[in-house]
Amino acid sequence: MEKFVVEKEVLVDDRRGDGTGSNAVWAIAMVIIVAIIVGALYYSGALRRLTNQAPTKVNVEVSAPAAPAPANR
Repeated sequence: MEKFVVEKEVLVDDRRGDGTGSNAVWAIAMVIIVAIIVGALYYSGALRRLTNQAPTKVNVEVSAPAAPAPANR
């Protein structure tokens, strides 16, 4: 059995996307992702439980006005 060696020249592009613009886009994307996660935790109430803050209780008294007296005919 014969063995064959195949060589192929591969050109590698030196631009890897490590430029300032690419880093800025990734930084903004990371800030948006973290803001979404923190917002979801805040609105679900999980953030309040993590920081051990007791929920605020408010007493509200609801009353209806007295019914009008029936008309005498």
